[in-house]
Amino acid sequence: MTGPDPTPLPLDRLTLRGGSEAAALRVGERRWTYAELEQAVGAMASDLRALGLEQGDRVASWMGKTAFACIAPLACARAGLVHVPINPVLRRAQAEHILEDSAARLLVANRARLETLEVRPEQAIALEEWKEGGEALPPSDHAPGTLAALLYTSGSTGRPKGVMLSHSNLWLGAVSVAHYLGLGAGDRTLAVLPLAFDYGQNQLLSTWYAGGEAIAFDYLLPRDVMKAVGRTQATVLAGVPPLWVQLAEQEWGTGGASLRTLTNSGGHMPEPLVRRLRTLFPQARLHLMYGLTEAFRSASLDPALADAKPDSVGTAIPFAELSVRRANGSEAAPGEEGELVHAGPLVAQGYWKDPERTAQRFRDGEVWSGDRAVVGADGLLRIRGRDDAMIKVSGHRVSPSEVEEAALASGAVEECVALGVKDERLGQRIVLVAVARGGGAEERLKGWLAAELPAHLRPSEIRWVENLPLSPNGKIDRAALQAELTR
Repeated sequence: MTGPDPTPLPLDRLTLRGGSEAAALRVGERRWTYAELEQAVGAMASDLRALGLEQGDRVASWMGKTAFACIAPLACARAGLVHVPINPVLRRAQAEHILEDSAARLLVANRARLETLEVRPEQAIALEEWKEGGEALPPSDHAPGTLAALLYTSGSTGRPKGVMLSHSNLWLGAVSVAHYLGLGAGDRTLAVLPLAFDYGQNQLLSTWYAGGEAIAFDYLLPRDVMKAVGRTQATVLAGVPPLWVQLAEQEWGTGGASLRTLTNSGGHMPEPLVRRLRTLFPQARLHLMYGLTEAFRSASLDPALADAKPDSVGTAIPFAELSVRRANGSEAAPGEEGELVHAGPLVAQGYWKDPERTAQRFRDGEVWSGDRAVVGADGLLRIRGRDDAMIKVSGHRVSPSEVEEAALASGAVEECVALGVKDERLGQRIVLVAVARGGGAEERLKGWLAAELPAHLRPSEIRWVENLPLSPNGKIDRAALQAELTR
């Protein structure tokens, strides 16, 4: 296989990758050919411009996998705008933070979601009222380094921050993934992951680079995914470990016979689960991968090694440069644990309006991941854990402070700490250790969190204590609490 083309192009030119009459996108019962997708992208770009939006303005979308959500990343790119997708599982408070932080000038969302907001951008349009009518704009010639998207991701402290991604970042991410997965024009990708994730959005972009068909699909139950695979004869399916756990429990029979490429990222896949998937789908190549939003995707294990090396995430993907470093910045020896550092053209431009945190994570064109890793004698990368307190629930990166702020806002707790505990199904689950304020604290807190937080941010357990332990310097001793939970 020859190497992928390293020349980035404007993101909206992905519509030109497939044959004009070839299938490009399917949403429900509606399908678009590549020619029709090109027309739709141009028309939406024209309509966005007609709203008075200017170069670099942020456009937010808050919805499931509608046609608008699938086309908006390319349409915004063509119009010279910056797309800000908001995960549809988020609630009012999280959406308002993203809208305020990004200074979005336009929000397009389902009417029901719009009505929950207390603060909106200067222009807010219900999806049900969005109509196309403009004359399609032609493919753009934006410089590859032009900002194209803000993807909000949680850190170990503070609220979600916007990772700045350029046309080049997104284009080369699509090229890289299409190349190492071996995607082609005959592939049909069942896109089940949220489009607000870089991993989820790339389901569309890499498929379009390869000239294949992306099938947008929102599901309620894992059985829905199984049925959709059979109905669409999907060949590619991406997931995170908790979803794979659920899918592995289904009775597939011959329903997954069309699948030829399976991918996992967003957390470590336990070896028994790898074995189960290999048994269920022996004809499919299983790619065990690793990545982070700040550097998109970084590593993938050769599927031929999945049976023998299921604890590894492999080696660097095209355009990614990886190294394991000691605290002083020098490169760790083989077998020596250190921090995983990313370099190359997939590395993002930093955090939106946050030079302090950008300087902490991005250094001299590299991004320091916070992940502990080791390269074994076999040359393969293995992830050991994180330096920070990030909690990873069902593939979602959860900031403890987000949970803690919501709990404190309820008025039911004096102080609290959110911690992650290992869970076989979720990867991790959230345990909130709290000091009560007033009577009926548990009932009040649970009601508040159910109304204010999406499911993946809600604690699975609340432990009530009289006081939180303090470290010698007077800070809450998170390490002591974590140790208590893991005894």
